[in-house]
Amino acid sequence: MTLYEELKWRGLIKDITSPELEKKLNEGGMTFYIGTDPTAPSMHIGHLSSFLIAKRLKEHGHNPILLIGGATGRIGDPRPTTEREMKSEDEIEENINGLTKQAKEIFGFEVVNNYDWSKDINFITFLREYGKYFNINYMLDKDIIRRRLETGITYTEFSYMIMQAMDFLHLYQTRGCTLQVAGSDQWGNITAGVDLIKKKTGNEVYAFTMPLVTTKDGTKFGKSEGNALWLDKNKTSSYELYQFFLNVEDEMVIDYLKIYTFLTKEEIEEIEKRHKENPHLREAHKLLAREVITFLHGEEEYNRALKISEALFSGCINNLSEDEINMAFKDVPSIKVDESMNITELLVNNNVVSSKRELREFLSSNAISINDEVINDENFIVSKDNAIYNKFSILKRGKKKYYLLKF
Repeated sequence: MTLYEELKWRGLIKDITSPELEKKLNEGGMTFYIGTDPTAPSMHIGHLSSFLIAKRLKEHGHNPILLIGGATGRIGDPRPTTEREMKSEDEIEENINGLTKQAKEIFGFEVVNNYDWSKDINFITFLREYGKYFNINYMLDKDIIRRRLETGITYTEFSYMIMQAMDFLHLYQTRGCTLQVAGSDQWGNITAGVDLIKKKTGNEVYAFTMPLVTTKDGTKFGKSEGNALWLDKNKTSSYELYQFFLNVEDEMVIDYLKIYTFLTKEEIEEIEKRHKENPHLREAHKLLAREVITFLHGEEEYNRALKISEALFSGCINNLSEDEINMAFKDVPSIKVDESMNITELLVNNNVVSSKRELREFLSSNAISINDEVINDENFIVSKDNAIYNKFSILKRGKKKYYLLKF
């Protein structure tokens, strides 16, 4: 397969600005950029698909540049419904530093900041050198603008398209950058850059977009109740990533293997065959988790995530280290406990059970355990003496409900 054919097979190309781009991608040698605004100090799993495309292009002889939007991030691209909240200067700088460090560590890309060439452009220069090339009707026709007209859009948001086009022009003039890669929601912005360069220089540059990665119902992949899965392991642990990938929809897991891994077409087709024959084994899910976590955090972190998962599944919690227990139970409810406490009082007072009667039912059916030990006695004393690392105990009610007891 050519590079272009592979990108299409993996579902990584949605729109291209010119049919000539296929040949240029296959030949190699293009300098291209992909950008992200500093809305957080870490990228999330949604960014990963984009930057893995950049890595694929680099491996085929293209030269990647990662642009951190220190300037555009101070403005904010138009959201579908409301204007983005302005972040403080200190928060923006903190986010820029975090993203720059992360991009270099994970991907090894050259990183630039558009604030460096935007901060000294005065308003008159902005209008004369850039604004004059943008017809209002042209801008209104862009989907990214049109979708906000009914609810209203500020001039600040309206100008974002021009600023992104300026970035492409600057990188074209200073770095010989002839390609921009972005998510499909940025099509209007990147074509504005292509058009600006054509009008200012008479030369053609190129762009392509990739489909946004979503779940089966169209929700952005990696989003759960408004919380992103971060690439920073201190914000989202390798164990959390492992659990997330282990539980992705069966219908989507092969697509995610194409997007998020460097496994070959033959390898993915083989795992797809086994997945269809025995979906309950979750081979494809486990492979997806292994490939992503190993790429992001290394083999040691993957093995740690696997160890925690297997310990919880088998009930061998005592085999985990203190850090691993903290990682595994970071999001479970925690209960503060004195040096010792009667289990009935502990569970009823903290609403683990609704009543003493319900507790007796759980105890009689072996549904209550502490540190893997089944508890049957309603007079059992929960004591710090039996706590793991003399700090906490793990209470399990039923098959899946956990509580972290902190002494």
